[in-house]
Amino acid sequence: MLGTRPDIAYAVTRMSQFAANPTQDHLNKALYICCYLAGTQNYQLVYGQKSEGFHAFADSDWGSDPSTRRSTTGHLVFLAGAVTSWLSRAQKTVALSSTEAEYMSLSDTTRQLVWIHSLMGELRMPITYIPLCGDNQGAIFNATNAVTEKRTKHMDIHFHYIREVVEQGKVVFTL
Repeated sequence: MLGTRPDIAYAVTRMSQFAANPTQDHLNKALYICCYLAGTQNYQLVYGQKSEGFHAFADSDWGSDPSTRRSTTGHLVFLAGAVTSWLSRAQKTVALSSTEAEYMSLSDTTRQLVWIHSLMGELRMPITYIPLCGDNQGAIFNATNAVTEKRTKHMDIHFHYIREVVEQGKVVFTL
């Protein structure tokens, strides 16, 4: 059900962390999700209602997991007003700042957007770029400027992939 219901993606992912040893509180929250599903069983994805083309949103929190202090990252990719790709998961490493957590989220989203860009090209429906919305000015600055400062040098090279994609024009940041 998670693959067809982006509205519960985060809740189900969060609940799965406690599957091995659930408490009564976890069971109550699982029942709440089931009640939500029962009340929204007629929800559907509708294309072409609000906009045309692709656009994406990326976001993360900072250190939300109280035991590991890993951040939760997520993204939504829309096509013609309906969600076509989404993700909500814990980040692989601990972010040392909210800017770094957001930068990791933008990088993960960018990899998905490059895959969509490639897929559309193979289907002979080329697109020039996909607008990507982020809400952290520091992360957007780091993604669009190839300057390595003393404060950002610790960020893994893995996440600097986003700079290449921005330079190639496959992703454009919007607010």
